[in-house]
Amino acid sequence: MPDYFAHESSYIDDGAQIGKGTKIWHFCHVMPGAVIGERCNLGQNVVVMPGSRLGNNVKVQNNVSIYEGVVLEDDVFCGPSCVFTNVVNPRSHVSRKAEYQSTLVRRGTSIGANATILCGTTLGEYSFIGAGAVVRSDVPAFAIMVGVPARRVGWMCRCGVRLQVRDSRATCGACGTVYHESDGLLRLIDRPGPSG
Repeated sequence: MPDYFAHESSYIDDGAQIGKGTKIWHFCHVMPGAVIGERCNLGQNVVVMPGSRLGNNVKVQNNVSIYEGVVLEDDVFCGPSCVFTNVVNPRSHVSRKAEYQSTLVRRGTSIGANATILCGTTLGEYSFIGAGAVVRSDVPAFAIMVGVPARRVGWMCRCGVRLQVRDSRATCGACGTVYHESDGLLRLIDRPGPSG
């Protein structure tokens, strides 16, 4: 008896690895060689292809396809109908399977509804991709990215609150985490303890 939940309308192929406490909802397909961690939640109509990997506590909303070469680290959120690719120049009549490119979505990243993530990119930890954005290049950690093509418009705390940077420093008003900005990057420098 599996230690995860899969709705009766979903297909879980032999050879798929699914972690404890994961929930897979209506009309999903998890293919052989796909790896899904613990406590994940796959909404309706999600496809997880061979050669893809989801960490623990990943939330994938409705109508998302996780293609071969896509890696979602722990605590990633994928909004409804967001899109991943794995080929730069697809043609129906030309096989490009040997040219698949990988996409790495680092821990804690949130991807908004209908955003498109082109293959070969890395989304830095706790980055925040706005709804409908088109990401064509690597994204720094904690960056807020919006538009077509996506551009950075600010920084987001790991807890999901927009940061205000003053004199190269930002302190989250919600959780108290402190960051330092330099050379176009934001770095976490102090995180309060459980009581702070």
